[in-house]
Amino acid sequence: MDLNKLIGLAEDLKEQIVTWRRDFHQHPETGYQEFRTSEIVATHLESLGLEVKRNIGKTGVVGIFRGEEPGPTIGLRADMDALPIQDLKTVDYCSKIPGTGHLCGHDAHTSMLMGAAQLLVKLGRPKRGNIKFVFQPAEEGLAGAKAMMDDGVLENPKVDAMAGLHVFPALPTKSIAVTKGVAFASADSITIKIIGKGGHAARPHEAVDAITVSAQVISALQHVASRLVDPLDPVVVTIGKIQGGYMGTAIAPEVDMVGTVRTLSPSLRAKMPGLIETIIRGVTHSFGADYEFKYNIGYPVVVNNEGMVDFLTETSERLFGEKRWENVKPSTGGEDFAFYSEAVPSVFFRLGVSNEQEYTSYPLHHPKFDLDENALPYGVAMLSAVALSYLSDSSH
Repeated sequence: MDLNKLIGLAEDLKEQIVTWRRDFHQHPETGYQEFRTSEIVATHLESLGLEVKRNIGKTGVVGIFRGEEPGPTIGLRADMDALPIQDLKTVDYCSKIPGTGHLCGHDAHTSMLMGAAQLLVKLGRPKRGNIKFVFQPAEEGLAGAKAMMDDGVLENPKVDAMAGLHVFPALPTKSIAVTKGVAFASADSITIKIIGKGGHAARPHEAVDAITVSAQVISALQHVASRLVDPLDPVVVTIGKIQGGYMGTAIAPEVDMVGTVRTLSPSLRAKMPGLIETIIRGVTHSFGADYEFKYNIGYPVVVNNEGMVDFLTETSERLFGEKRWENVKPSTGGEDFAFYSEAVPSVFFRLGVSNEQEYTSYPLHHPKFDLDENALPYGVAMLSAVALSYLSDSSH
């Protein structure tokens, strides 16, 4: 098939895709709470005549499009969950759920994969092989990919390769970007409790101020990246939440902190718990305080299979009729697509969604994040093209 025709077919679905996306945007659901979203997805897939499996990985949905003859199976993944962040946009499709918003584009991912399923069904059954449409819950820190894998999402039929995308506001609409090899960082979390001794703010010498100690700990932790690790081996240590104290005239006895640790190297990742705790121990003990520390293993690095990257870029050139892709540096963002990439050859790419207007300029996770909806048909076309090209390639 002439892949270039897919763009026109996807454009024909634009109004429906935008309607889905705006509906999901108004009704965001956080990890493992995607009951409404998954019901809409499952109902749509069933209306297309696909084999549908519900409640995979708690709230996940899988649609299976079986070919006429046996062959490889390609999985296409979209995540469905929203963030616990207030949506501050002033558009008519702004979130209706206080404190919850689709501010990472998962509503668009879900809508595009629903559109791809509709487009591919319209084109007819594959001659060989199968397509699995994987609608995943709980990407935002709750490992929905692993939950779906534990429930057998890569089996029956066995998935031979996976592909997924993420909207990216730093790229213009009608473009994609991809990284060969390590593409996204591991994403771990840390919790720290600084234990001091409370007292009156006017008599600090009689207390151990957990707030001032925590400030020293936060500052010292930046030495992990600047002085303890090879500067050519990226690492990020960020404290994103700090809580302690009662009032301005009392010295806080305890402070709780929560942070994240990102690396692009599994070997460096293994060293991070020890490096971080050494600093915390040294700082707290030097000020007469104590601490509790927990290092929580999260997502591994996303590794794009080199062959799958070459396949993706060749497919995109056939789709667009020209080169509209670029190789980009790895991101220190985390992605639970990593679990798929550990299990099968996979490729995860970025879809441009910026039209240079201010409303598309906000980064992911910003309270005003939004995207150029003209980009949605291109995501549908790319996902469809990847599936068709993979199944038509006799080497797979």
